[in-house]
Amino acid sequence: MNRPLVLRALGLVLLFEAGSLLPALGIALYLQEKAYLAFVLTILLLTFVGLPLSRRQIPVSDVGYREGFVIASASWLLMALFGALPYLVSGAIPGFIDALFEAMSGFTTTGATVLKDIESLPKSILFWRSTTHWLGGMGIIVLTLALIPSLKIAGLKLFRAEVPGPNKSKVLPRVAQTARELYKLYIIVTVACLVALKIAGLNWFDSFIHTFSCVGTGGFSNYNASTGALNNPAAEYIMIFFMFICGMNFTLHYHAIRGNFSPLWRDPETKLYLAVTLTACLFISINLVSMLGYSVGTALRQSAFQTVSILTTTGLTTADYTLWPTFSQGVIFLLMFIGGCAGSTAGGIKNVRYLILAKSAFRQVAKLIHPKAVIPVRLGRSVISEELVENVQSFFFLYFGLLFLCTLMITAMGVDLFSALSAVASSLGNVGPGFGMVGSTANYTAIPEAGRLLCAICMLIGRLEIYTILVFFSARLWRS
Repeated sequence: MNRPLVLRALGLVLLFEAGSLLPALGIALYLQEKAYLAFVLTILLLTFVGLPLSRRQIPVSDVGYREGFVIASASWLLMALFGALPYLVSGAIPGFIDALFEAMSGFTTTGATVLKDIESLPKSILFWRSTTHWLGGMGIIVLTLALIPSLKIAGLKLFRAEVPGPNKSKVLPRVAQTARELYKLYIIVTVACLVALKIAGLNWFDSFIHTFSCVGTGGFSNYNASTGALNNPAAEYIMIFFMFICGMNFTLHYHAIRGNFSPLWRDPETKLYLAVTLTACLFISINLVSMLGYSVGTALRQSAFQTVSILTTTGLTTADYTLWPTFSQGVIFLLMFIGGCAGSTAGGIKNVRYLILAKSAFRQVAKLIHPKAVIPVRLGRSVISEELVENVQSFFFLYFGLLFLCTLMITAMGVDLFSALSAVASSLGNVGPGFGMVGSTANYTAIPEAGRLLCAICMLIGRLEIYTILVFFSARLWRS
């Protein structure tokens, strides 16, 4: 393994994190909050550790699969560990496990929280909390590749180790160029959402917090009642739009803003994503109107917000969906297992995997009728390789295997089955809110501390999509 390259990359990631703390530090100094000491200490520690590592010489700059998996996994672990320090040092979250849970939830854009009174926290802490969403949305490694091409580690293997979804397509020949273009687009979308929310009537602080959540598909709000506390329908519609587009493949947006809309119109995953969204909104709206007497406008707005938020694994809420009819709750629960599109900031299993799995199943039925026929699995005009089909099938097996195993482990801690299943499904899918003890108006303090640590691990596994973490902890990776 090329250890000098790995250590230099990790050092640069830590320096990025130190730089990302500066806006929160500025807010703390401007508002004269005592939390500024926590940010200063964290920045100094990150610089002390990261600077020597980032200056290491790397005689060979090629990235193999080993280096890619190690850099991706270790970067996210270190970011969460150091990112927990402002919570811990400031006293906002006194326990280390809870501080790590909050930091991991932020960077993985899960949005689950252990905080009971969010509004009592310093604004600088709340800003850092939401900043972790924005950093984790597009990806820490993608940011590294985008900003430091001189590192010469812009290998596709590193890109593939982090970018969510089975389709890691490049928009430009070099991965570093692809990373830069994706981050430019990410910044453009962020600014557009920020300005739109400000025009809709939100103050600048609320606009920043909810922009980071929508664009990063995270879920942290600066209010105990989440987005519902804003009581601003115009802002809700803006958030629905930006959550939805950020749940789509960003490479399609890249082509679209350059005038090439054909990949967007032809993409089978986008069509499924749109169909799932509209169908869920329609079913929930009809259920709310017929069972609870909602007006059509209110039912459409609330169903659309909750549907898009849960489907894109954002986790912001404007209503307590646990009080909705059982049918609507069932639809929301199923959406937790779908997620957004490959190459988006959203988490979850991803729509494209369901497409490949369904087409693979139909092919098996066709082969029973015509045993000697050669029937490829197609997505649009593309033929899917057998390797990718097997990868998707294995992913489903591992995903639900981990889901059931971790659920049993949490039930052994005294948590009821439905709450445990909901907590693990929400953590593994990077959704945030769930049902039962971790419902939309609750938090994860009802889960025992060991269970919260397990949920934090599930968040990381879900964000890096299982394989990267499994390889990282595999003994074969570390053998010479």
